[in-house]
Amino acid sequence: MMKHRGYIAKVEYDNEDRIFLGHLAGIKDIVGFHGSSVDELETAFHEAVDEYIAISEKTGRPVQRPYSGNLMLRISPEVHAAAATAAEAKGKSLNQWVKNSS
Repeated sequence: MMKHRGYIAKVEYDNEDRIFLGHLAGIKDIVGFHGSSVDELETAFHEAVDEYIAISEKTGRPVQRPYSGNLMLRISPEVHAAAATAAEAKGKSLNQWVKNSS
């Protein structure tokens, strides 16, 4: 996995053009890059991230961050109750329990 400044690259291989194609994962803005070798791809990825951030700063448009750290789930009340009970038994909040259960 390629990571740069908090962004993650999603990469595919185009067999017809024989190049690696990538884009930033986890954001709605479309930021793409490509390379014919892993080194070229990695360089292009870093340049794409840096340019995306620079353009956002110039235009005053906030950059999108891939993951905020907030995760909302829809689960059954029974699962929610079981998790909350397990957390309480450990003397932790549900958030602390989930965070430390990985």
